[in-house]
Amino acid sequence: MDGLLVDSEPIWHDVEIDVFGRHGVPLTVERCLETKGMYLGDAVEHWYARFPWSGASRDEVATEITEAMVRRLEAAVELKPGAVHALDFCDARGAGLALASSSPRRLIDAVVRRFGLAERFGVVHSGEDEVIGKPDPAIFLTTARLLERRPETCVVFEDSAAGVLAAKGAGMACVAVPEADPTAASRLPGAGGGGETLLDVLRRADVVLGSLVELDDTVWAQLSAVPRA
Repeated sequence: MDGLLVDSEPIWHDVEIDVFGRHGVPLTVERCLETKGMYLGDAVEHWYARFPWSGASRDEVATEITEAMVRRLEAAVELKPGAVHALDFCDARGAGLALASSSPRRLIDAVVRRFGLAERFGVVHSGEDEVIGKPDPAIFLTTARLLERRPETCVVFEDSAAGVLAAKGAGMACVAVPEADPTAASRLPGAGGGGETLLDVLRRADVVLGSLVELDDTVWAQLSAVPRA
């Protein structure tokens, strides 16, 4: 969802830099990319381990971020270019559609409600319902089960390193649609990729697109030819 269907990454960066900053964590946009694609609770633990703060608990900080994000998403977020095209394209080809996001359920609901997407998806699943988040494949395996599809028949669209690793770990085809990275952090370790750079991880995707606008029959044919486990 975040950074793929909706242009929420800049909002996440603003909110994380503000909230974590108030608790003594010196975040930058580059540092925010270290936790891109991760479940919020895991991101909070990530920064607490590096810059432990006193006062507010980790759960309270996560709640602060969630509340700020809900307000911002309801007021300002927009769909990414090609988002509606991609949903229409897949639906026209008989694909069962699911929304699987590391975001808390409240944020997913805010986005789905804002753009009237509820009827688009047979399944909406949040990473907060999993014991472990991306890059573990659990979120995608659970989503496939809820869709009543075998993992090897599924295609995951992702913009993060953690998501690409989770998709491939689940034995699924993966289309990576990375965001433009003005900080050049794609060449640095981190970004949820277990120490690999984003560019390294993207090479594991089966198809890499510059935008969902580029999804077409040629890409569909490439995905149909991907060897499955």
